[in-house]
Amino acid sequence: MRFLLDAEQRAFAASLDALLTAADTPAVVRDWSRGDHTSGRALWSRVAQAGVFALAVPETYDGGLGPRPVELAVAFVELGRHAVPGPLVETVTAAVILSGADPGTAKRLLPPLASGGTLATVGVGRSYALDGDAAGLRLACFSDGIRLSPGHGPVRPSLDPARRLTPLTPGGELLLAGPLTEQALAWARLATAAQALGVGLALLDRTVAHVKRRCQFGVPIGSFQAVRHRLADAKIALEFARPLVFGAALTMRPAEVAAAKAAACEAAYSTARTALQLHGAIGYTAEYGLSLWLTKARALRTAWGDPHACRALVVSAAGDRRW
Repeated sequence: MRFLLDAEQRAFAASLDALLTAADTPAVVRDWSRGDHTSGRALWSRVAQAGVFALAVPETYDGGLGPRPVELAVAFVELGRHAVPGPLVETVTAAVILSGADPGTAKRLLPPLASGGTLATVGVGRSYALDGDAAGLRLACFSDGIRLSPGHGPVRPSLDPARRLTPLTPGGELLLAGPLTEQALAWARLATAAQALGVGLALLDRTVAHVKRRCQFGVPIGSFQAVRHRLADAKIALEFARPLVFGAALTMRPAEVAAAKAAACEAAYSTARTALQLHGAIGYTAEYGLSLWLTKARALRTAWGDPHACRALVVSAAGDRRW
């Protein structure tokens, strides 16, 4: 099935692309990796002003524009394409979680998420939360309930330096009884899938540009058939994932979202491996810009459910005909 964005959605994507291109996001990512959040928060504010986080906040709350999962997927493709750092998926997930809280709590906590005044992170069980040191709102999700965590532990290193992991302090205000809902998990996986798709597209674009410049035996390496085959495989995988992502955004069925996440993250990871091979030794260096997308592709692959878990959900849903 072929999904085409309407004129308004295309304009939204173009405006985000222009905003993020002008922001010099690679420099912002490097600052964020060092724990300097100044430029990242400034960029976060501009992204929020464009309405990205408001897409996950119901219209009944101040600043809310949602829920609009298709437009959110459009936005997250661009965020991934530009490697924007921060707890992007987690802020969206927190907004969905808080939408199910009592009206007083939701009215208190949702507007700052929509406006970009507050960054949020979410920790599930005893797993580490992303960017707990930068987030002003930390949700700790356990089987018996979701609490507002009062703090965080030390920052832990991550495969992706821009993804700073922290344990959340236990205790805090109880916001909701019961575990993380299927709906919140679906939104988290959709945003992750769209972000991964954007990462893969950026890696492919950069690699195509590189093989046109890099010469061996007096000709660009992009003229070699083996190189073209690798790039074609990457392009096909990404183009196959794209309709799955937007199709899942239309239905928001958990199994379809899981399928989209598995396809998009595997496509991005495969494209990252191709990009690294075709760049050669320079692709391994942290100083080279490609690394900002390479490490993110690997990290997103297992975020909010690894490929095995997502495929298991798809198989289970097919078995009981929940599609």
